[in-house]
Amino acid sequence: MQGELRGQCLCGSVRYVLRPGFRFNPYACHCTDCQTRTGSAFSEHMLFAKKDIQIEGDLDVGSYAQPSGAMSQITGCSKCKTRIFAENDSRPALASLRCGTLENSADVVPVAHLWVGSKQAWITLPDGVKAMDEQPRTPEEWASFVGIAAP
Repeated sequence: MQGELRGQCLCGSVRYVLRPGFRFNPYACHCTDCQTRTGSAFSEHMLFAKKDIQIEGDLDVGSYAQPSGAMSQITGCSKCKTRIFAENDSRPALASLRCGTLENSADVVPVAHLWVGSKQAWITLPDGVKAMDEQPRTPEEWASFVGIAAP
């Protein structure tokens, strides 16, 4: 996912531009938290530098404690409740974009699948794709596992 990326919420009240900068390649998360939050089998994310996003619209924020003890905040549209990105106090300079909000979301191909230990049994992962039962624990492990997107 290179260059400037644009996206919006379901109702169009919140729009954003993600400027070129530091970001990881997109990945799919199969954890039970993502399954519950999305009402689906997994979610697609892309970690990015928070300084690179310009977002407009009426936002609301929800927060919760993750099983690791980290505090997360999810920012989204106050009208339609679409989640745009999440922040985690264990990685203060980064946020996790919900790739389904991108204008070109059909072009998103996850380079890795995380929390496959809790994925739905009917989901079959592509041959040769990187997969991990849980998730990387350090920034270095994240960079090694999902890779940094080319500018």
